[in-house]
Amino acid sequence: MPAKFIEDWVEGSVDISPGRTVTETEVVAYSWISGDVNPMHTDEVYASNSPIGARIAHGTLGMSIATGLSSQIGGLVGTAIAALGVDEWRFYKPIFIGDTVTLHATVVSARVSRSKPDRGVLVRRMDLHNQHGDIVQTGLMTTMVRSRTYKAQEEE
Repeated sequence: MPAKFIEDWVEGSVDISPGRTVTETEVVAYSWISGDVNPMHTDEVYASNSPIGARIAHGTLGMSIATGLSSQIGGLVGTAIAALGVDEWRFYKPIFIGDTVTLHATVVSARVSRSKPDRGVLVRRMDLHNQHGDIVQTGLMTTMVRSRTYKAQEEE
């Protein structure tokens, strides 16, 4: 998908990412990077005896994967300025090692800033689905995006 300016985003539109399988290597690496070595992520015996019954990915790893899948969808490469926030993020179901997830990104709002018309604010509902179609995580991600006014200024 080519880069979109804030004016190009349509409220209610939904983009779906390709699938991505969560691997044991990623969970182990994320444990090391984050410092979160909870045995639900790192200890097969412990996790198999837990109420969940198996090792799971970190919740924030799922959120990170959602941002990566958003990048794969496209639309913001070259027009995104900055992430502004994550709101209402919920973890509904665990992500197991071997699960394949996809992102369904729905545009909630897209508006040009009144005070700075060279940019705008994009809010999208990010629903991370597992291979069974279950929503495992969801939340709102807000991104600052260039407007066409910015492009016009560049061309002058």
